[in-house]
Amino acid sequence: MSDLDAVLARVDADLDASLERLFALLRIPSVSTDPAFADQCVACADHLAADLKSIGFDAARRDTIGHPMVVAHGGPKPGSGAGPHVLFYGHYDVQPPDPLEKWESGPFEPRIVETPAGKRIVARGSSDDKGQLMTFIEAARAYMAVNGELPLPVTILLEGEEESGSKSIAPFFAANQAELTADVALVCDTGMWDADTPAITTRLRGVVHDEMFVTCPSRDLHSGMYGGAAMNPIRLLARIIASLHDDTGRVRIPGFYDGVSDLDAEIKAQWDGLDFDESEFLGDVGLSIPAGEKGRSVLELIWARPTAEINGIIGGYTGVGSKTVIPSMASAKVTFRLVGDQDPAKIVDNFRAYVRAQMPADCKVEFSPDGGGNAALQVALDSPHLAAARRALADEWKREAVLIGSGGSIPIVGDFKAKLGMDTLLIGFALDDDRIHSPNEKYNLKSFHRGIRSWVRIMDELAKG
Repeated sequence: MSDLDAVLARVDADLDASLERLFALLRIPSVSTDPAFADQCVACADHLAADLKSIGFDAARRDTIGHPMVVAHGGPKPGSGAGPHVLFYGHYDVQPPDPLEKWESGPFEPRIVETPAGKRIVARGSSDDKGQLMTFIEAARAYMAVNGELPLPVTILLEGEEESGSKSIAPFFAANQAELTADVALVCDTGMWDADTPAITTRLRGVVHDEMFVTCPSRDLHSGMYGGAAMNPIRLLARIIASLHDDTGRVRIPGFYDGVSDLDAEIKAQWDGLDFDESEFLGDVGLSIPAGEKGRSVLELIWARPTAEINGIIGGYTGVGSKTVIPSMASAKVTFRLVGDQDPAKIVDNFRAYVRAQMPADCKVEFSPDGGGNAALQVALDSPHLAAARRALADEWKREAVLIGSGGSIPIVGDFKAKLGMDTLLIGFALDDDRIHSPNEKYNLKSFHRGIRSWVRIMDELAKG
């Protein structure tokens, strides 16, 4: 039996014990957003640090300006020739369990539920992210048990504030940059394509936030006395907003598509071949017609194309009944999802110039001082780390991993690139029906078990170089 086969056999034989360790972690109510649970977040960090120490990691709780981090180092020394140095990231904090009455059992009383689709682990944090992070820790445990050593250098970073804004990440990175820098980051906070098809998220859209405040008259006006003569800022704002897109769905801001490229042919063919029902996707939210750029698939629109969205409009009287007023000011909150090499700073500058160009001489616009955001991220298709992960997942799941995108943004991954210079492989085993952030959150036992086996294989492939 090869070393790899022996480690995988150990994973299988140790599954019940792995579940007990996961259950012990799930019982800790590490809700980061509620100060009442601050001590439980510390207890959770201590629990994880002790567990990592027990399998041979140099691990410690690291206090921050908020909830603590856990940092651990194991395996050969970086630069020893034993494969790339990897940084594994996960988060131990969880969302509040409310509303409690919707839970079929205690949110912090994990249990196994039998369903026609297989066994499920039900508890808050089972999928997001304790069950996911434990797949990697259990893979490392199996390696240490069989070989006495990991196959490559590993640093583990476990955060306690992902669900509440990650306020400690920036100063922690600044203070510990050398210690946390590795060759590639691994994140297990994403999902599979379906219950039998693994996925690697290779692209994340960036995001830019801005807010515009349009002022026309110097005070609110009686609409009978001034209507038709005085510019209404809501009317002006609506005109600007309506002009952001042309009839084909393209954004009309000059320079907006600088840095945007079409999909690689391999990725486009893979996405086109997926079992994805566009009508069902939109039908679930009561719609039927894609609103983005014409000629693009829905997957392309949400994973690989930039957007300009209005997230809120404020202006005038919004109370009960009527108030015949022309307001002095109206405002709108805007976000842009970015792809490719779009520059967040240029997007903000170009958007603001576009708005200012449409302002009448006697009206003015101001913008939020906090306008800005983070760039998009994309793993190069020729990355050797990506190739290794694809081979490993294909060996475990007996089918090729889908290289998917994410319409959202994961700020920590942006920090890995911008502050530590690392690309990230996002490989998770969650499913769309895991009910994350909702009552009765679950994680399939198959996801947990095969997730552990997958990380064993990924570490083995990465170590081969």
